[in-house]
Amino acid sequence: MSFWDRIKPAERPVSATEAELSQEGTRLHLTWDDGVKTHATAQHLRQQCPCAGCVDEWTNKRTLDATQVPADVRITQVQPVGNYALTFAFSDGHSTGIYPWKLLRDLTQPPQA
Repeated sequence: MSFWDRIKPAERPVSATEAELSQEGTRLHLTWDDGVKTHATAQHLRQQCPCAGCVDEWTNKRTLDATQVPADVRITQVQPVGNYALTFAFSDGHSTGIYPWKLLRDLTQPPQA
């Protein structure tokens, strides 16, 4: 048996097949390749931004004060990043976060009871 015969293929991560922004830009709706539909508010996505300006690169501690993100923040633009993520421009001027599919799935799913 060769090395290549022993490698177990990695499970393909779930990815979104459709991203729809509400007309006013306050809510993102995602449809996933497994058929699940999820959503999140623009405020929640902005509060959870994974960029280096919002999370310390060395400690992974969140440096953004989530209480300072206004409730009326909107998403003004959604762009794909390769085949693995989305990036957003927010009405507060922030636009540097890259949100991989796994993070978006976690952020947009309702909490498990």
